[in-house]
Amino acid sequence: MNKNNVLASIEAMLFAAGDPVEPSKLAEVLDIDVENVIKMLGHLEATYDEREGGLRVIRVDGKYQICTREEYSDEVRGLLEIKKNTPLSQAAFEVLAIVAYNKTVTRSFIEQIRGVDCSGPVSNLIQKGLIEEKGRLDLPGRPLVYGTTDRFLRCFSLNSLDDLPELPKDTENKDDSQTSLFENENANDKIMSEVAEDNGEDKE
Repeated sequence: MNKNNVLASIEAMLFAAGDPVEPSKLAEVLDIDVENVIKMLGHLEATYDEREGGLRVIRVDGKYQICTREEYSDEVRGLLEIKKNTPLSQAAFEVLAIVAYNKTVTRSFIEQIRGVDCSGPVSNLIQKGLIEEKGRLDLPGRPLVYGTTDRFLRCFSLNSLDDLPELPKDTENKDDSQTSLFENENANDKIMSEVAEDNGEDKE
């Protein structure tokens, strides 16, 4: 693998990871020395700085991450606010139901039930404050565990997850039965109203 391919691979991995990544993990994937990876990371960091684009490479406690530049924070924040206030999709409702009825779950568990990638709906629900990270499992890869938030309880007028309605007996073993909580057509409007209120916006 030539230098350009290594740089491109490192850039792709940092972008896909989202969170800061240790050089040793990049070196393991690329099967090269950590010292070479660190040199490549420095080159990539300099390249981003020379380009003066919207992205940069930063170092966080010995780890590396691709992030947006501070001078564009207002624009990025504005876009995230727009995304936060868009209605939930059916996929997001299904993911939310799976998390709620199982109390704490990993993304792989959600995807096993739904049979499709759920990174988008999970990210959307986190942005809206309906689910949050609850920690990591003591398993290979240390997968994140997700659970519902207090905002979720407010949106559905629940004191706790114990107040969730029981699943119908004739469908409780089916994958799509997890969505029964959200069959009320007003659920989406109620959620978005709560989100707007928490953001200091008018409900109207």
